[in-house]
Amino acid sequence: MSLKHLVESRWYSDQPPPFWLVPFSWLYGFIARRRRVRLSAEAQRLAVPVIVVGNISVGGTGKTPFVIWLIERLREWGYTPGVISRGYGAEAPQYPMPVHGESNPAYCGDEPLLMARRLKVPLVIDPDRSAAGKYLLAQNPGVDVLVADDGLQHYRLWRDLEICVVDGTRGLGNGALLPAGPLREPPSRLNEVQLTVVNGGTWHCEAEPKANMRLLMSQVHAFDGATESLAAYKGKTVHAVAGIGFPERFFSQLRWQGIEVIPHAFPDHHAYAAADFNFGDGRPVLMTEKDAVKCAAFAQGHWRFVPVVAELHADNAALVRKLVDNLKR
Repeated sequence: MSLKHLVESRWYSDQPPPFWLVPFSWLYGFIARRRRVRLSAEAQRLAVPVIVVGNISVGGTGKTPFVIWLIERLREWGYTPGVISRGYGAEAPQYPMPVHGESNPAYCGDEPLLMARRLKVPLVIDPDRSAAGKYLLAQNPGVDVLVADDGLQHYRLWRDLEICVVDGTRGLGNGALLPAGPLREPPSRLNEVQLTVVNGGTWHCEAEPKANMRLLMSQVHAFDGATESLAAYKGKTVHAVAGIGFPERFFSQLRWQGIEVIPHAFPDHHAYAAADFNFGDGRPVLMTEKDAVKCAAFAQGHWRFVPVVAELHADNAALVRKLVDNLKR
C-alpha cells in the first residue's frame, strides 16, 4: 500500500488524528485563516453574479458532475452561464486561456476540457479566477452568471453564492485539517456556505440548507462516438481505469452493475501514456470520462469511457433554483 493510501485510510478511519501531526494542523489552520482575511479584503465584484462550487476536503467529491448539472439547469432556467476554473495541472502558454472542445488537455487540464466538450459553454482558465472572469465576460457579453469550478478557497474571487460538495461515502473523515486530516477548512465552514450538496453515501450533514445528489452511470462511449448500454458488460471482466480523486467510487459503481473489475487507480489528473495500459490481455478497458479526454490520441478499439450524470431530486433542484434566482440584480 502506498504512503498516500496509508495516510488516507487513517484520515477516514475511526481512529483519532495522529497526535504528532495535530500541531501542524493548528499551524495550517492559522495560516489559512490569515490568508482568507487578507485575500477577502482584496476581492472585487465582477459584472455578473458568481456561483462558487467547491469542497473543503481534498480528493474527489463529485464536484465536476454537479457543476455540469448546474450549468445545464441554469440554461433551462433562462440564464446564459459561463465557467471559470484554475485548470489544475495545466501548463497553458498564456493566461487567461479560453477552453474549447479541441483544446490540448496538457494546456487546459482534464476537468475544464471535459466540461467544454460536454457543455459547449464559454470557459476560461486562469490561476487568478477574477482575471478569468473578466476576460470571459469581455469576450462573451451575453453571459449573465459565472460558475467558478473549485474556487471555494480562492478568496480573491468575490462570490455571491457558495455551494460545497461533500462525498457522502467518506464524509469529512476525522474532521481534522491537513495534514492530520483531509480538510482544507474546518467543518464549521459548512455553516457559512449557502448550500451543502451531499454526494451519495450515508453521511449526515448537520448544516442547513442541504441537498442530496447521486451519480448515475448507464452508457458506455467508444472513442469513435458510438455508444452502448453499460448493462452489456454485466458478468464480464474489465480493466477499470480511474485517475480521479476517489477512484474506488468508480470501481464500486461498476461492481454494483454486476461487472467484474480489475482496478487500476492512478493519481488524480494523471498524464496518461499508452504504456499505462499494457495490461497483457485484450479485455475491455473502461475508464472515466475525465481520463478519456487525455487518452483520445492513442486510444485502442477496445477502450471505452463511462460518463457520470448527477441527479438531484426535484425538491433539491427547486432549492438550487431559488438560491440562484435570489442573485438577480
